[in-house]
Amino acid sequence: MVDEAMLTLPERIERAAALGGTVAFVDGDDHELLTWAELHEDARSVAAGLQSLGVGEGDHVALMGPTTRTLVTTIQAVWLAGGVLVMLPLPMRMGSIDQFIEQTRDRIRFAKASTVVLDPQLAAFIEHQPGDPTFLTYADLLPEATGQTAEDWKRPTPDPDALAVLQFTSGSTSEPKGVMLAHRQLCANIDGCYEAAQMSLDDTVVSWLPLYHDMGLIGLLTIPMTTGAGLVQGAPQDFLSKPARWMRWISDLDGTITAGPNFSFALATRSLNRSEGLDLSRLRICLNGAEPIDADGFRTFLDAGARFGMNPGAAFPAFGMAEVCIAGSFPVPGTGFETDVVDGAALEHEHVARPVEPGTEGARELAKLGFPIPGLELRIVDPSTGAARGDREVGELQIRGTSLTLGYYERPEATDELFTELLFRRVESIR
Repeated sequence: MVDEAMLTLPERIERAAALGGTVAFVDGDDHELLTWAELHEDARSVAAGLQSLGVGEGDHVALMGPTTRTLVTTIQAVWLAGGVLVMLPLPMRMGSIDQFIEQTRDRIRFAKASTVVLDPQLAAFIEHQPGDPTFLTYADLLPEATGQTAEDWKRPTPDPDALAVLQFTSGSTSEPKGVMLAHRQLCANIDGCYEAAQMSLDDTVVSWLPLYHDMGLIGLLTIPMTTGAGLVQGAPQDFLSKPARWMRWISDLDGTITAGPNFSFALATRSLNRSEGLDLSRLRICLNGAEPIDADGFRTFLDAGARFGMNPGAAFPAFGMAEVCIAGSFPVPGTGFETDVVDGAALEHEHVARPVEPGTEGARELAKLGFPIPGLELRIVDPSTGAARGDREVGELQIRGTSLTLGYYERPEATDELFTELLFRRVESIR
């Protein structure tokens, strides 16, 4: 449930907590169920602790830790304290720990974090050095340590134009950038997602995606946290160590919405082929995004899920990026997986998406990604002239609307390049 009159996350979080929704934290094959109101009570006491330790409105607070109830509580607490959330990536493998420590320190310095909150498991790896900001662990924010309770929390001044999140891009094709997302832009994108996905308080989102990634943080955590929809929150390591858990969580905990990238559906397909006793009939949105969609792989997953009652109409190929908060385009729910088969040579050399029959030599199959979510407009232009391209002509994607980033933090040249025109703001090329 959304309220367009509320344009900051703390206002929406507080309202959503009163709507009776629940959040389940899964740990392997077990789970803990609580209400959003109970989590909000805990978050208010942590927020009061942050405030008592000097975190003020607009201060950058960096968090790092595996996905747990405590991490999610602390994420909410940063916003309740009026802080700007900076999620730090976890190490991909422990063999690169020295590189991870160096990159983490670089991100903390670049983000100008005044406070860093670390999971105890990781605190030992990043020792405090002279000149570092304040380092805290979760224990330092407990009422026993701070003397603060939920009643001591002071609501931040509602400021829709204040920064809420400093989201690092992946850096897979360039140096990571800090995408600045204000409360107003985040609320606009959340509203657009909620409307386009036809969400309601009856929905339950199931996620194992990392919370330092925009799809996990904004798309699957913050939307239910600020609207009151249900959430089942797992951890990446729980899914990766036993991929069958993802579909089991959806089945056992009445999941209606989930999301993942290509590789996760490949892993889920293998697990579905060996599974028994699942009920996936309630799943109405299965979002595939974050990279170009593997059409064959996604279809194979949908076929495997059909044995357990999964509706093929639940397929939900989408486009998004951090620069628009998360969501750029959604299909109409229930449409299912639709593709366009085109001549690969014509696409590459003539810059035209010429339809051909499936199976044609050199054909490429492209997923249809729906329509711009409410509040956004998209167009395709000639990258040299800026002139609008015609139907089926390849060009550069430009976006304008209510949820565009304010720019890249401390990167004015990159921001100027991003905002190349007054009407439309260019975000990336697609070819």
